[in-house]
Amino acid sequence: MNQFFRHVDTVTDPYANLHARPISYNHFTTSTTSSSSSASSDLEASIAAVERILNYSFRNKCLLEEALTHSSYSDSTSYQRLEFVGDAALGLALTNHVFLAYPELDPGLLSLIRAANISTEKLARVAINHRLFQFVRHNAIGLEDKVREFAKVVSQEDDPVSYGGSMKAPKVLADIVESVAAAVYVDVNFDLSKLWVQQPQPVTVLFEFCQKQGKHVDIKHWKKGLTNVASVYVDGSFIASGSSEQKDIAKLNAARGALHKLLQSMPVDVNPFGIEGINGSFEIDGAKQKLHELCGKKKWLKPIYELEKDEGRPHEKIFVSSVKIPTVDGALYITGDEKSRVKEAENSAASFMIRALQESGYL
Repeated sequence: MNQFFRHVDTVTDPYANLHARPISYNHFTTSTTSSSSSASSDLEASIAAVERILNYSFRNKCLLEEALTHSSYSDSTSYQRLEFVGDAALGLALTNHVFLAYPELDPGLLSLIRAANISTEKLARVAINHRLFQFVRHNAIGLEDKVREFAKVVSQEDDPVSYGGSMKAPKVLADIVESVAAAVYVDVNFDLSKLWVQQPQPVTVLFEFCQKQGKHVDIKHWKKGLTNVASVYVDGSFIASGSSEQKDIAKLNAARGALHKLLQSMPVDVNPFGIEGINGSFEIDGAKQKLHELCGKKKWLKPIYELEKDEGRPHEKIFVSSVKIPTVDGALYITGDEKSRVKEAENSAASFMIRALQESGYL
């Protein structure tokens, strides 16, 4: 249905899909008393915006209206009932996922994975990542200040957080995610498969990738003390290995390592799309996040960014980034423009990739 509730298929780093992008703090607006026509227009705009974020159009838009209404906004039904449903729906979705994805894990570890992926801290970062709070109707004094402060902290984090960040997440942010999830869940007639979209297993991608290249894959397992080790061989040659106390996790880690190594060693066509004039001035706001979402929708692995150029004196740095997307048909690759910051260079590369994907018919 959408990329909003997508889960990254990993145990060693179960939070990899929640890299929150920096946001503009003046996006937060307080609900105030206004004319009915103006309020109605604002609500319709908010519903349309959230539908674009979800990549889903509601049949019953009243559900989304309710999901975006805080209990302090007394003129309409609040999201509290939906939040109750969303909490259960996301919990069940995670339960189904980890049960099917990791058949050899014991219940204790499965519970830890599930809890980490539906914690208040993690769901709050989903809300920040997708800028959901700006669409919430409320009359709670001080609520925006708390969310704004938390958003600033999240924008400065280097790594994803699921527990115990430097600032406690405002519960309202997790509530919003749960209520919006519930709105979708109810709107699709309680069909969990339409709420939850999984990324492809690295092992599956590895086998499909090698099959396309006419290569044979073999994954061998052995133990080193209490540690399980998985080794990937392609056409009889060792490629990569992974280890863990759990056999399934070792296999996943080995597959990821093998995919990365195989893609790095592949000859790269600097213009695989055959598009002329691709290096014109072109920029998409938030392109890196948009490309991440597109890859999830296409069931591709996450984009890989690398610095191709890092030159200049400390205060006159010039960076050029490339982005590579692993697919079963090979790696898609393109570079961006020169920029003065690494993040801007990566966004430029992502912008060119999105443009190339559109113009070459991939999207």
